[in-house]
Amino acid sequence: MNGAEAMVKCLEAEGITRIFGYPGVAIAPFYEAVYHSDSIEHILVRQEQAAGHAANGYARVSRKPAVCVTSSGPGATNLITALATAYADSIPLVAITGQVDSSLLGRDVFQEADMRGSTESFVKYSYLIKNADELPQIMKEAFYIASTGRKGPVLIDIPCDVQMANLKKPFSYPEEVNIRGYKPNTKGNNQQMNKVIAAIRKAKKPLLCVGGGVILGNSEDCVRSFCEKNQVPLVSTMMGIGVLPKAHPLYFGMLGNNGKPYANRAVAASDLLIIVGARIADRAVPKPESLERQVNIIHIDIDTAEIGKNLGPTIPLVGDVKDIFERLLAEDFDLDTSGWIAALEEIKRNTVDHRVFSDRLVNPMLLVQRLSEKMDDNAIYVADVGQNQLWSADNYVMKNGRFLTTGGMGTMGYSIPAAIGAKICMPNLQTVAVCGDGAFQMSMYELGTIAVNRLPVKILIVKNEFLGLVREHQEKVYDSHYSGVRLYDYPRYDKIADAYDMDYFTCNTNEALEETLDRFLACKGACLMVCEVDSANNTK
Repeated sequence: MNGAEAMVKCLEAEGITRIFGYPGVAIAPFYEAVYHSDSIEHILVRQEQAAGHAANGYARVSRKPAVCVTSSGPGATNLITALATAYADSIPLVAITGQVDSSLLGRDVFQEADMRGSTESFVKYSYLIKNADELPQIMKEAFYIASTGRKGPVLIDIPCDVQMANLKKPFSYPEEVNIRGYKPNTKGNNQQMNKVIAAIRKAKKPLLCVGGGVILGNSEDCVRSFCEKNQVPLVSTMMGIGVLPKAHPLYFGMLGNNGKPYANRAVAASDLLIIVGARIADRAVPKPESLERQVNIIHIDIDTAEIGKNLGPTIPLVGDVKDIFERLLAEDFDLDTSGWIAALEEIKRNTVDHRVFSDRLVNPMLLVQRLSEKMDDNAIYVADVGQNQLWSADNYVMKNGRFLTTGGMGTMGYSIPAAIGAKICMPNLQTVAVCGDGAFQMSMYELGTIAVNRLPVKILIVKNEFLGLVREHQEKVYDSHYSGVRLYDYPRYDKIADAYDMDYFTCNTNEALEETLDRFLACKGACLMVCEVDSANNTK
């Protein structure tokens, strides 16, 4: 057995049935081994960054590490943005990159790139394989590191000659991993746990603030049960959307610059803010020092480094969210929050949205509301980056599905390949990618992947002929000096849809929106819908 064949055996042992990639000479031995595998399907993307984003969507829906593969040099460097995206959002990936022969490393030969050095800031860990016999142990470690503690991407860079080298020892895939220096703390310190319990018991106006870590930790049910048992209201960050359905009586919206004003007022009015699985970066809490002074804060996170980084907690607690909330569910807090919830409902009723949207074309808030209301209860909604992301997060009607987006890195072009990965993972779930006309043009080449694999992915383009969020910033900060943001009336979307055998829909009025969305969602195959909105519309 050679190194490439051993890699495939390792993937099979991990239960990997699909990988996303783009081949090249430096990874060709691995592709030869994949060719002979009976259980691994390779999905050919049209650009390497899309391999990482597709694996990202697959991992988020499957809740397990996913695999992306590229060749060396530009193939590998094209993957870096996807790795950075996964790292910022704590998505478990194992990225395999081909490398030039070991004897040529460091000599600047054709398509050599130092991937360990290039990705140091964007992966949990990386390996450069020097010995084929190390592969089983390293592959096992890579999947373990990616999927434990704070999840994230792990890179395996493997020279071509190592892929072709025969193993000198019999192949044996380890059953366990024991890495010195990597021992994620999941249980939560008992002394800190007791402080958390005591603080919750004393609280009159407790409020949960949940982030993406709750979903990544498969903890939605535990957190939901805790809220319902103790009648504790909840707000979310953008990445935490979905922990409670939008219509749930204890859900008070997304907080932050682009969230609901009543959610921000709820945070300020609470006497105990319980932050769970959220880093609380600048878009969620613009002035953390003010919040620290007025509210007692419990911060629960799997990653020690996140606690206190942006917001100083009164009580820090490091551990796995699911384990911690199972312990909290066993407690009887005997809270009376009826007055607090009534006050929050009053704040919500009296909060006025002062935004005014153009009467021309389609109202983007109405578009997202009606689209998500009409989607299946368990559908997957994938939002891209830009104004479309903020309109989506603000107006998406969460039921029992999934809301996917990139919050940490904010990578344009994410939605289409991520939707591909999600749809391949869950073919029976309705999957809709929502993007702006700028973001669409960053990944429209993946329509080829959709067509070849006959994936009934639905793509909705919010078209305003601008890079909308930058245009909005230039309007407010630079006296409407629009520089480098005009897209004009290109491309011809109907012709693109025709080129990829996709059904095409278009809408430019609120009156036609309902009927067009019905036809769009009823479409059995892959389809493209362009919804025109006024470029003067802003997000806030």
